[in-house]
Amino acid sequence: MKLPADFTARADEIIARYPASARSATLPLLHLWQETFGFVSGQGVEWIGARLGLEPIRILELVTFYPMFRQAPIGRRHIRVCRTLSCALAGARDLYAELCRRTGAAGDAHGPVTSPDGEYTIEFVECLASCGTAPVAMIGDRLIESANTPDNIEACLGKGD
Repeated sequence: MKLPADFTARADEIIARYPASARSATLPLLHLWQETFGFVSGQGVEWIGARLGLEPIRILELVTFYPMFRQAPIGRRHIRVCRTLSCALAGARDLYAELCRRTGAAGDAHGPVTSPDGEYTIEFVECLASCGTAPVAMIGDRLIESANTPDNIEACLGKGD
């Protein structure tokens, strides 16, 4: 894989911030990789491990533990549906199912699902901190409250944007 010209320099800057232990640079390097490539691939795990002198399994453990790291590309429109108690009681599961139905995304709700055209990725997440307006969804940085109404489902899908 060809890395962007400034990627290695940025990685070296990150590593230099941790002179006592390069291992401490693992999370910042994972963030850098994901920001640059959209997700942390097997190549990313290998590259970071080699750069830090760590076994790749040590990097993969972090990728699989922290939910903010993705191991596969996501759609252009990333829809996160809150699944915690208030949202669950207000219909989050039905909202998720409807979004999947409308986009053609298929899955078992245990991980992100992406539509066949690659346009949408839908996933359950933990609390989005808007319990009083449940169920809620987040598209990028935009919070959609009472997301199970017909108009707000359309907003989640980007219709009328």
